[in-house]
Amino acid sequence: MKLLLILFVVLFVFLHQSFWIHASIEPLPGPLVFSPLISPVSTSMAAFSPGIQMGSEDPHHHHMDAHHKLLIALIIACSALCLIILALLCLWLYHLKYSFKSSNKNAKSKDSENGVVLSSFLGKFTSVRMVSKKGSAISFIEYKLLEKATDSFHESNILGEGGFGCVYKAKLDDNLHVAVKKLDCATQDAGREFENEVDLLSNIHHPNVVCLLGYSAHDDTRFIVYELMENRSLDIQLHGPSHGSALTWHMRMKIALDTARGLEYLHEHCNPAVIHRDLKSSNILLDSKFNAKLSDFGLAITDGSQNKNNLKLSGTLGYVAPEYLLDGMVGKFLI
Repeated sequence: MKLLLILFVVLFVFLHQSFWIHASIEPLPGPLVFSPLISPVSTSMAAFSPGIQMGSEDPHHHHMDAHHKLLIALIIACSALCLIILALLCLWLYHLKYSFKSSNKNAKSKDSENGVVLSSFLGKFTSVRMVSKKGSAISFIEYKLLEKATDSFHESNILGEGGFGCVYKAKLDDNLHVAVKKLDCATQDAGREFENEVDLLSNIHHPNVVCLLGYSAHDDTRFIVYELMENRSLDIQLHGPSHGSALTWHMRMKIALDTARGLEYLHEHCNPAVIHRDLKSSNILLDSKFNAKLSDFGLAITDGSQNKNNLKLSGTLGYVAPEYLLDGMVGKFLI
């Protein structure tokens, strides 16, 4: 921006000097003639004589004068055009810089909001204790607290239903609302998915990935506590009672971009890379402002952590990559 301003000043000074140089060298209206003293009578006679013309202009000089005026007009027009182009370029660069800063601020504000939710959740309840699981600090919540918050897991609090259980809306102290996934882990697959999701989400922190608040256990039942997503899932918005009427074209594009940002983080910035393996509209959750966040990491794997030859095919038909379905190939294209 400073370089453009310097160029703008230099160009203005150059054009200003050029204008005054051309104006200063412009010849006088008539030629200078040094003649001897002429009497008034001879002058008057010459003025009325048809064969003598006083002060006649040179045609070549008139042509040069018009050429200079045209040159000055062209210089002024070009300078005005350059000024307009420079002004538009400055505005465009300023807009790019401002939009980049605003996007960074929005991302940081989303991260800070998630941090506030998590810290307030951990600091308000004495029944929460921290345990270490594979080097990560995870919140363990007493079962009785979740049972009270969901009204004994009443049907009226059901937000959605998955393959191994339901997701309930829970109201904790101080009107803190969360989502509780209840999993029946009597089978080995359900228990494996529970442990896998808790382990992965405890190490993932991104504005477009659902925030894990804690977990609990009671007999063969396991519970995962998330931040509450007020507008539920994209699947419900598209195929529920509203049939997508609440989603404008701008909101749909934003949901797609949020989903892509979440996947980019999992594939490019997580070490090792995380592959979701079950990305579909029911696993894309929407908060109160329709910000999209990825959820349900029970089938997710970390790239390179498993033997690809013995990798079990998992996911929902119609949503997995054809290379993975046919050949079992795992790569960054697999979501």
